[in-house]
Amino acid sequence: MHVLQLDHVTVNFAGRVIFRDLSWAIGHRDRIGLVGPNGSGKSSLLKLITGDVQTETGYIVRARDISIGYLPQDIQLVPNRTVIEEAMVLPPALEQVEAELNRIENHLADPAVYNNPGKLTRMLERQERALETYEQLGGPGHANTVRETLIQLGFAPDDFDLPTESLSGGQKKLIVLAHLVVENSDVLLLDEPDNHLDLAGKRRLERLLRDYQGAVVIVSHDRYLLDDVATQIAELENGTLTVYQGNFSAYATERELRRLRQQQQYNAQQKEIAHIEAAIKRFEQWASIVVNERHIRQARSRRKMLDRMETNGEIIERVTERRQMDLQLNGWRGSTKALEINNLSMAFENDWLFIDLNLLIRHGERVGLIGPNGAGKSVLFRLILNELEPLDGEIIVGPSSRIGYYAQEHQTLDEWADRSPLQLIRGVAPKSESDAVAFLLKMLFTYDQTRQPIHTLSGGERSRLQLACLMLQQPNLLLLDEPTNNLDIPSMEVLEHALEDFEGALLVISHDRYFLDQVVDRVVELQDGTFTSFTGGYTDYLIAMKPTV
Repeated sequence: MHVLQLDHVTVNFAGRVIFRDLSWAIGHRDRIGLVGPNGSGKSSLLKLITGDVQTETGYIVRARDISIGYLPQDIQLVPNRTVIEEAMVLPPALEQVEAELNRIENHLADPAVYNNPGKLTRMLERQERALETYEQLGGPGHANTVRETLIQLGFAPDDFDLPTESLSGGQKKLIVLAHLVVENSDVLLLDEPDNHLDLAGKRRLERLLRDYQGAVVIVSHDRYLLDDVATQIAELENGTLTVYQGNFSAYATERELRRLRQQQQYNAQQKEIAHIEAAIKRFEQWASIVVNERHIRQARSRRKMLDRMETNGEIIERVTERRQMDLQLNGWRGSTKALEINNLSMAFENDWLFIDLNLLIRHGERVGLIGPNGAGKSVLFRLILNELEPLDGEIIVGPSSRIGYYAQEHQTLDEWADRSPLQLIRGVAPKSESDAVAFLLKMLFTYDQTRQPIHTLSGGERSRLQLACLMLQQPNLLLLDEPTNNLDIPSMEVLEHALEDFEGALLVISHDRYFLDQVVDRVVELQDGTFTSFTGGYTDYLIAMKPTV
């Protein structure tokens, strides 16, 4: 049963068509992963469903009394509230019923009502109906449901009194998500709900989404989440929506098969068209020589055949490859011991992050560093980069190791924020202006973007700019802190292929489980101040941890 349908809708922003003549149906209990390159219009599509964006053509058909919950990318909470105060805000429907019950209570206390049997009876009947609605909306158990949902999403009871201003972006999203779950909307529209969550947070989110009783549409670049949760993938690209049944892995396989079939059909049809055009040319040539009416009719008949194919939309389009950034992280042979950490200890104001950490990374190793938020992973990187001094222990970078650092919040770009990517690239490597522009164009920047201030770029654009700098620095020891956070899936795949070919050592902090499976051959977990090492990728780590997870 479809709860929501889009029928030939078109959205246009400032003269740019985001999508045209798009149709889509969302069924009850569907788990849909909405994917596509950055800028393809995924967020706009969600806002179209909520009514925040208007369609120029077509219709949106919603089932009667359907409720829609929307989690935007950027969250703004009311200031000066605690976690529990923000989470306890009543859903609009429940708030209306509570206000109605309060009004009824006031009426019942009025002598003009309780001394009038007719009015009193009518008011008590009104109260009974309101209480029935209150029960249906979960009013009596609302407070307990809110607390249980917060705990389900990873908040501890001790967190309930924290001010919302102290929360991370991921935690703020979880509070809004708790609202939506408690409201029990028929359709949940979630725009990157997993951003900034650690691995445990992602697993909790997946359990919640699998068990949710309504339909869920998820915009996410987390391929592991989409494998675990999605029952279908809707791909939005070049203004067209294509639906694939199954999870992300099924989509990736089916998409490639469809493209191969389309290319084969295109090649066959082009041969057929070439034969028809050659026949037309022959008949026209014969007709001109012998002025034969039969040859003229044959030429005309075949020309009509081609025209009908075009008019009826039977011409198969050639498969075009997505334009991708040209990322090459070449590296080079360095020290056998690329990085060595011995008995390392670190604390801030008697708050110990870790004690006596030991780690050895050899040339060519790919190591994934995981652990809960706040465990000290980014601090460890700052220690390796000599931005902080450890309380004890030593860090030895191999004498032939050249470090290339990717910062999670793009801090490496801060000093260039008011200058352009063109100026940055020429500052990192000696290049002529034309060569620097050509280099940036290969990293998917437009000509205008090469000259605009870096602080005006999006998160994904700044991510690509950091990767561009790494290419030019030619390191052989990469320290990458959440490199996939702002990349779309095609760019993640390019990064993965580049790291496969990289000659050097890699230490990467990541909560992207699919990425870890593709890239690393060892996982090191930093938790409770200690390292635990596991051979293989994230899935191997998960199997090894199963008895305790």
